[in-house]
This record gives sequence, C-alpha cells and structure tokens, in this order.
Amino acid sequence: MAKILLAILSVYSCLLFTGCATNPVTGESQLMLVSPAQEMQMGAQYAPQLEKELGGRIPNSTLQNYVNNVGQNIARISHQPNLQFTYVALNHESINAMALPGGYIFITRGMLEKLDTEAQLAGILAHETAHVTAKHSAQAMSRQMGMDLALSVATENRSSGAAQAAGLGTQLLISLPYSRKDEHQADSIGMDYTAKAGYTPQAMIETMEILERENAVRSIEFLSTHPNPGNRKQNLKNQIASRNYPHALKIGREDYKKFVSDNLK
Repeated sequence: MAKILLAILSVYSCLLFTGCATNPVTGESQLMLVSPAQEMQMGAQYAPQLEKELGGRIPNSTLQNYVNNVGQNIARISHQPNLQFTYVALNHESINAMALPGGYIFITRGMLEKLDTEAQLAGILAHETAHVTAKHSAQAMSRQMGMDLALSVATENRSSGAAQAAGLGTQLLISLPYSRKDEHQADSIGMDYTAKAGYTPQAMIETMEILERENAVRSIEFLSTHPNPGNRKQNLKNQIASRNYPHALKIGREDYKKFVSDNLK
C-alpha cells in the first residue's frame, strides 16, 4: 500500500509540473493531459458509436435542422465560437442529453418530448455546450490517465497502464457521470450562454423542475450522469438575480411545437 501511495504521489507531482494548463473558461489551473487535437479526434471517433447505441438520428430533417440551429445560436456566443459544434437529436426514449469533446452535442427524443419551449431546449444545449468549452470530459480523462499511470508504476506493469489509458474513451466519454463541480460550472456558464444567445434564462429553472418531476416518477438518465451539485434551482435563481440579464428574451413556445413536438408524433 505504501508503495502504491508513493507511486501515485510521485507520478502526480511529475504530471503537475508537465501537464498543468489554465482552463480558458473557468480560469482554473488543472491537470490536462489531453490536447485539443486529441479532443477533436476522440469526439469524431465516438460520436458515430454513441449515435448507434442510442437509436440513431430521429429521421426528420425539419426537427434536426431546428435543433442544430438552436444549438448554433449557443455555439456562436460560447467561449469557442470557432469550434465546429454539431447538435443532433437521437431516436431514444431515455430522458437525456450529452456532450463529447470536440463539440458533439446530443439530445434524446425522450428529453425533447418533455420540453415545451425553444428556450428550454436552448438551456439544455447550452449546458452541454458548457461541458465542452470547460473541457470537463478532458479533465476527467486526464485525472484517470494520471491514476492509471501511477498504478502501473506501483505494480511495475507499464504496458497495462498504457493500455488502460488508451482505452479510456468509451468508458469516460459515454458512461461516467460528471462531478458536482462540473455540473455547477455547466449550469452557471450554460445560463450565461442561454441569455447571451437571446433566450430567457428562466427556462433553465423550468427545465430543472420538469426533470425533477420526471425523476420523482422514475430515475431518469440525465440526472444519473449529471449529478445535482446541491441547491441547483436556488443557485440558478440567485444567478438571475445577480446578473444584469436583458428582459423580454425569447421563449419560443409556438416554434417549439411547430418544429419539434408536432414532428415527434
């Protein structure tokens, strides 16, 4: 045990000197072993796999174009406006939304069926966009890679450690939940994106209330992979009260019905 702890401390000390970077969104200094080019490569590699696992794309071009257009409204004002974001609606009954590194954002049929307005859709997509711009998946992968390398050194099994690091993609990009700190950041950044793109930030609180009601009936996928950071709704309400968001921003109830709800029937 002492050998393992010493190896972990030694590897992390080395990594802290060689693998630290300042997050461009949060301003925090953090371990980052995944380059922007690797993020793009991983997203491109795993996006088709994720689509296949979750039923493929909803076969309706009107709906898909609408979802992507709303997403692009968010992407244009994000911290990475030059990243080639894509927003796709998946034909799956789960109530979920997810993001892969490189700007691949997905929302499920089950989630779309629960929303009522374009602003609510924008809030969900903004939250997921914030996970990308704040590099939350890359951070998780970097932490796991550091731990795997430390354990491989401790057990003198370097080839095993390398293989584990190389195989992180599917597990961490698709299956593992974000941390509560990640969720708090994605909520806060996502609300700023929502308002900046011209949508009422109140819609994010409405969406949280919708998801809470659904989760009271059965455990929903979104809240299992996006853990509640604590006082979530109150934090969002406090942010609205403290920020000078414009008034009379878009809700988009009729547009949502026309382009999404009516096309899901």
